[in-house]
Amino acid sequence: MKLAGLVEYDGTEFGGWASQPGRRTVEDTLTRAFQTVLRQPVRLSVAGRTDAGVHASGQVVSFSADTDLTPSLVSYKATAVLPKDLAARRCVSVPEDFDARRNARSRSYEYRVVNDEIRSPLKRRRASYVARPLDFDVLLETAKLVEGTHDFRAFTPSKTYHLRFDRVVSRSCWERCGDLLTYHITANSFLYGMVRTLVGTMLEVAGGKRSLADFKRLLAGGERSEAGAAVPSRGLTLVGVGYDLDLWGGTNNE
Repeated sequence: MKLAGLVEYDGTEFGGWASQPGRRTVEDTLTRAFQTVLRQPVRLSVAGRTDAGVHASGQVVSFSADTDLTPSLVSYKATAVLPKDLAARRCVSVPEDFDARRNARSRSYEYRVVNDEIRSPLKRRRASYVARPLDFDVLLETAKLVEGTHDFRAFTPSKTYHLRFDRVVSRSCWERCGDLLTYHITANSFLYGMVRTLVGTMLEVAGGKRSLADFKRLLAGGERSEAGAAVPSRGLTLVGVGYDLDLWGGTNNE
């Protein structure tokens, strides 16, 4: 049968999703756990290949398995043998033609920033830290500019495998809770490094280092060197993937 899994991980000690020789990766660790439980080779398709240090609460994988175990028992047994920073939170049966990557309609990320004179030890693994004052109203304006269809080539490395740089952003907004600023973004797909570079550039605008007009110009296409520096990966979390199917009954289903 074909299965889909909802995967959660703290990316701090992983070298990213994709298998890499000599590095601890989410793909390798999760594949071994499923193979241990199912006693057969497993090949995972994943909705989004997160980079080193990036977290996920709504990552989605799909795979085929010849087993009498129920989907919920597959996720339970796999999580029992996984390390504490990785879990298969849910597992459900899906149509045979379902593919976690190919069938994804959207992906949603959050980026968290502690904005205060003093850093936060408790948030250090899940948020970056900016001590300088930021104009939150300006951040809100930058977020509004990101919504819609834009050419995001200025927000991904110049040397890239991407051939098309237009992306459709359906949600882009900042929220504030005390000293914690959280950026929410949903798009049909993302360029490599796009969210972290967008956030880094937005923070420059909110900090008075560049103008809103300059930021708006970058959204029409530009060179990577013209945009801001990418913020640290520890603040970024993949929070959901949208499908035509309601995989989890409304939980982590964008």
